[in-house]
Amino acid sequence: MTGTLPWYIARAAGLVAWALLAAATLWGLALSTKSPRKALGSRPRPNWLLDMHRWLGGTALAFTGVHVIALLADQYTHFGPTSILIPFAATWHPVAVAWGVVAFYLLLAVELTSLARSQLSKKAWRRVHTASFVLFVTATIHGLSAGTDTKSAAGRIIALAVCTVFVGLTAVRVSEVARSRTAVSSPAAARREMLLKR
Repeated sequence: MTGTLPWYIARAAGLVAWALLAAATLWGLALSTKSPRKALGSRPRPNWLLDMHRWLGGTALAFTGVHVIALLADQYTHFGPTSILIPFAATWHPVAVAWGVVAFYLLLAVELTSLARSQLSKKAWRRVHTASFVLFVTATIHGLSAGTDTKSAAGRIIALAVCTVFVGLTAVRVSEVARSRTAVSSPAAARREMLLKR
């Protein structure tokens, strides 16, 4: 036997948590990026689209909790609270597990600040929410390096496909932000140039 029931639960919950996190990240990018949003039509976005994004993120956190609890209950890898909470403290694949620990803290930060969004300034919320990009990357590295099931060809193909979409949407989003900042700053720069010429 290569593992106990908690070990299999931990593996399954980890895969589901990553899938939900990937869906939440891609959904959020699609909602915040103009090009994919055009496919939804020119009407205002229905509330359920944003609610779906929030539900995916919250459910990803819930399955991450199941993943962590199952690891603590497992006798196959012998994880303790220190291994779960402190990067590089695990004796089983310490670097791979450290990526997961960092991803867990980032997920907590993003989800808790999303719940408290009405109490935060838009700027503060946006800064923390930007950590979603790092969260997706660290969670993916954790899954690929520590995950037993992601070593398969199918697992790697799925991860590659999701990462390709993530990189594409991120590139479009960054390009749109850069263009909007240029558009905002251009009139001011033109006015300054006219004043200098007088």
